[in-house]
Amino acid sequence: MNILVTGAAGFIGAALSERLLGRGHRVVGFDDFNGYYDPRLKEARAARVAALHPGFRMVRGDIADESALRRLVADCGFDAVVNLAAQAGVRYSLENPGAYVRSNLVGFANVLEACRHGGVPKLVYASSSSVYGGNEKMPFSEDDRVDSPVSLYAATKKSDELMAHVYSHLFGLQTIGLRFFTVYGPWGRPDMAIWLFADAMLKGEPIKVFNGGRMKRDFTYIDDIVSGVVSCVESTELGREELFNIGNNRPEELGRLIDVLAGALGVEPVKELLPMQPGDVPATYADISRIGKTLGYAPTTSIDAGVPEFARWFREWTGR
Repeated sequence: MNILVTGAAGFIGAALSERLLGRGHRVVGFDDFNGYYDPRLKEARAARVAALHPGFRMVRGDIADESALRRLVADCGFDAVVNLAAQAGVRYSLENPGAYVRSNLVGFANVLEACRHGGVPKLVYASSSSVYGGNEKMPFSEDDRVDSPVSLYAATKKSDELMAHVYSHLFGLQTIGLRFFTVYGPWGRPDMAIWLFADAMLKGEPIKVFNGGRMKRDFTYIDDIVSGVVSCVESTELGREELFNIGNNRPEELGRLIDVLAGALGVEPVKELLPMQPGDVPATYADISRIGKTLGYAPTTSIDAGVPEFARWFREWTGR
């Protein structure tokens, strides 16, 4: 297949591009290398993919630039687009809401229009477990109501799902939305909790632990996330409109993640216990029965296996 991956220099985008290329697909990446976090990490991810797969092509651009995106899609005849470009992060949405509107709403609308006018038959796009908001029923199912987001980030991701629904209904575009649950692993983002914890631990600084470490997250290793995305891209059996949770189906307390990470780094953490933050939720837990039954998805990596892999990479990346 000929596949466009937006956000290809990002954490999930780079890992997905590498896997797709390894499976014989042609991949064009599209990324603006913005400064939300250190662009050198994005440059390094992209360079690594290009070094492993010389056929990889990276185009620098912003999905909020409608004309540039539509030209690329029209020129390349893609069999599928995987939209991973987005403004990520819950807490940052409190400080800079405009970035979320521009990328996650305007940018996603541009992706839909590019697919429509460029004759792309399939769009796989990233949603988020954040759409479940403060839902108390566990585990979270795709059939649950998601009408009460508790952050702007979550609201934009729910909006993306609604826009995709319209394009499937009106224009016959196959859309497959993926609600990712707390992705972690090597080459992750510096704004993620596991990165912040590792950085503080190795500096001997206190780590900020919200809700006394009792928050639970369905931590999902990057390789398991990518396996789910690839299954959606390659499947020829899916309907016109699909929506899947992709998680580990095993929520873990934040305190346990900290203990496993500290053990992998060989340090004793100093914890600063803090209350819940605005926009946070007490727990996430993915019901993955739908994607399991439909595509055979089954995550294989526990935090006991995945966290040491992140710790090893983090030491190598930071030289500590």
